[in-house]
Amino acid sequence: MGKLKYNGGGDWYGNRTALPNLIDFCNKNLATNFSPDEGIVEVGSAELYNYPFVYMTGHGNVIFSAQEAANLRKYLIGGGFLHIDDNYGLDKFIRPEMKKVFPELSFVELPANHKIYNQKFKFPAGLPKIHEHDGKRAQGFALIWQGRVVCYYTYECDLGNGWEDFGTYPTDTQESRNKALKMGANLVQYALTQ
Repeated sequence: MGKLKYNGGGDWYGNRTALPNLIDFCNKNLATNFSPDEGIVEVGSAELYNYPFVYMTGHGNVIFSAQEAANLRKYLIGGGFLHIDDNYGLDKFIRPEMKKVFPELSFVELPANHKIYNQKFKFPAGLPKIHEHDGKRAQGFALIWQGRVVCYYTYECDLGNGWEDFGTYPTDTQESRNKALKMGANLVQYALTQ
């Protein structure tokens, strides 16, 4: 699994323990064989194609150059999968940047009965709320290219915070962490099998 490194000054490196924990959970529960360490991959790099699942997080600014947007588009159209996890504050930056990647697509909220919520782990109410910020409900948005979800965007959820080492956020419970890891495993399973 790869973590996406982007320009613009946003903290792409956030949620430091999240992906290694999700990798471990997937290897144990989905029988995947991911390397235990996350890879760091730049948006414009050819290395992007080595990762079937790429995770992106942060709170701040994101800038994709024309070359980076074109590379990300080619990766996603070619079978790659991007999970964007708003770590609170990313929304106003990521939406216009993803328009550079897919000018013809807009994020649509996935219904609770979507396959993404019905993989190995069932989420009949849709995306679980992991970390509270301002009382808004968790929403899972997607960019859908020719019937396939190529990008899944978690908003008002902080899924990656739930993947971090237990105790990183004192108010989080083991139950919420479990939900987050199960939802993350669903994303991985969906990305690898669609």
